[in-house]
Amino acid sequence: MDDTQQATERAIGEWLTWEHPVPEQVWTEWTTHGVALLPLGKRFAAVRMTMDVVHAAVGSDNPVQVTTRLRQLLRGPIVYDRRVAGATYYALIQWSADLVWAHDEVAPCLARGIYMGVPRIDRRKPPGTYWVVAPRYAGNLCTAQAVASLVETGQQRIVQTAELSPSEGSAIT
Repeated sequence: MDDTQQATERAIGEWLTWEHPVPEQVWTEWTTHGVALLPLGKRFAAVRMTMDVVHAAVGSDNPVQVTTRLRQLLRGPIVYDRRVAGATYYALIQWSADLVWAHDEVAPCLARGIYMGVPRIDRRKPPGTYWVVAPRYAGNLCTAQAVASLVETGQQRIVQTAELSPSEGSAIT
């Protein structure tokens, strides 16, 4: 890794730690565990999206294709975590007290009072929690509009697929 990339990753890490009341603790957790718990709802929030919604929205379950499409569509950081709530993607978005999020039933927006496991900036592949799309610079976030559009597309495709599939229990004669 060259000096410029190291400096960029350090700046991103410092920006992420600003969320925490004790930034040194975050660095220690990243060093020790590779993941640190950060409070949400100050600088950024996280939209929790199921694997099904994301894969339907991007039209693939191939990890390379999913990463490429998420990078293109959301243009911001996405964390993948399999340990807490099943296979889950978290899009980091700009937090604002006046943010109106209409997709909480499908993809809840996590903010004030919630802590999220955020991987060290160089954790970009399994196992464990990692960046599917890492932040490109300090302050890089997905827009709420782009994430909402992705969630809506995923939900529409799931509904369309369910409508095209024969219902359980129906007999074909």
